[in-house]
Amino acid sequence: MIAYTVLVALVAVERLAELLVARRNAAWSLARGGVEYGRRHYPSMVALHTGLLVGCLLEVRWVGRPFLPVLGWPMLALALGAQGLRWWCIATLGPRWNTRVIVVPGLQLVTGGPYRWLRHPNYLAVVVEGFALPLVHTAWLTALTFTVLNSLLLATRLRCEDAALTLCRAAA
Repeated sequence: MIAYTVLVALVAVERLAELLVARRNAAWSLARGGVEYGRRHYPSMVALHTGLLVGCLLEVRWVGRPFLPVLGWPMLALALGAQGLRWWCIATLGPRWNTRVIVVPGLQLVTGGPYRWLRHPNYLAVVVEGFALPLVHTAWLTALTFTVLNSLLLATRLRCEDAALTLCRAAA
């Protein structure tokens, strides 16, 4: 349980680092005429992602979920891989990456890095992390709950982001 708590705490620290990068990048985008879309769903996203981390710890502690090596080690590899993909996305997008949907009119879509193969690779990282991190320590209720709620939220987010990009391309 201690090692898992440390893992979840490290993910929390990583999330805080993301928010710092996002804040800096938002200032960059807004200074260049960026427009934010989807403000209404953003608080739900923050709550859901916070709930994932809290749920991981509470379910393991309160329900007594064991670490099962046959499940835990592969899920840890997936969770770490998701982090790698997320930071590859951040590095590829540079100052354009954000936790919010902020589009700078006139900029071309990024087609390098993981965007060469996937339209929304960052969301793939979120989906994988959302089921893998809880399952490192068999917190299957948290994995299931996050996955279902995230699929609903992600549908909204993808519609918002795609519409924002379409509007900006049309205006250019």
